[in-house]
Amino acid sequence: MSKFLHLPSPEEMPEEDPLSGIANLFDVSVVFIVGLMITLFSVYRMGDLVDAQSEVTMVKTNAQGEREIIVKKGTKITAYKVSGKTATGDGERLGTAYRLANGQIIYVPEGPDEAPR
Repeated sequence: MSKFLHLPSPEEMPEEDPLSGIANLFDVSVVFIVGLMITLFSVYRMGDLVDAQSEVTMVKTNAQGEREIIVKKGTKITAYKVSGKTATGDGERLGTAYRLANGQIIYVPEGPDEAPR
């Protein structure tokens, strides 16, 4: 019976697997990534991006200065590329947009009693 069962003597140090700590590091990194994602969504108030009932419009500018308008309505996402061309056609003026010194853009709609300038 002693041929098949080898018990280490108390003087022998048990051998440890050197890769056993890698699994723990992987688990810790997954928890860190999930926590970082939750923090970023709450800091930048981006919860509407994952909500199926919300409507979100974003303007994205790349390094070359090209702009893209991204519109999310419910679960449908549409992207429009902005060109420098001026559009023509029949339409109605709805209001005026102002860019403040800090870069913020404010849209002021025209009321029914206001005449266009």
